[in-house]
Amino acid sequence: MDLPPYSPGLHKLVTLHVDEISKLTNSAGFVDVTHSILEKYELEKVGAVVHDFENQSFTISFCLKESHICIHTWPEYNQLTLDVYLCNYLQDNSLKVRAVMADYVAYFEASIIKDFEINR
Repeated sequence: MDLPPYSPGLHKLVTLHVDEISKLTNSAGFVDVTHSILEKYELEKVGAVVHDFENQSFTISFCLKESHICIHTWPEYNQLTLDVYLCNYLQDNSLKVRAVMADYVAYFEASIIKDFEINR
């Protein structure tokens, strides 16, 4: 049986500059916006872990049926790192990954410091 070439998916990693510190310290806000994004793009959450640090920064990992979304914030530097990876053996989710990331950039009203795409 000949199978078509397979690429598991697109992994997008960004570092963002955020002026509004409250968005870098509000883990509940990020969870809420992520739930909206998951619904909008019909992504399925398997689980999530949220950790708030003493300086009010946070790290959150959403495990998805399609892979994951992870964030780490550094309010003392007005920065965050975010990574979105969506894989699917039935379809190419590259456009969806880029759209999800664009929604996060809009939510944080952020400017992009670093932007990497890895085709897995």
